[in-house]
Amino acid sequence: MISCLNTEFQYWQGVWAIRQRENYNDLYVFMMVAQEGSFTRTAEKLGVAQSGVSRIVRDLETRLGVQLLTRTTRKISLTQAGEQLYRAAQASFQTLDNGLSMLAHFRD
Repeated sequence: MISCLNTEFQYWQGVWAIRQRENYNDLYVFMMVAQEGSFTRTAEKLGVAQSGVSRIVRDLETRLGVQLLTRTTRKISLTQAGEQLYRAAQASFQTLDNGLSMLAHFRD
């Protein structure tokens, strides 16, 4: 009985850990907004509504507990935290892209 409870506890710990991981799609959208300098251009490139892009970034800021972008009526700019996240995310995505490209020689 204790073994069964321990296994169930470990299962729920794993589920909780997965839910705590950041959504990499949200990070990618944030990176695109930073690169484009515009929610509208990012939305157009992704083929989604501008309000959806804005919500994704706002939700990311809420989850992280920091403001990533300074928004004005004419432009957006990265905050210091946003610049740090942008550099880290860009480097990480580049590393991932490189790793996936290296798999090409395993294709038939």
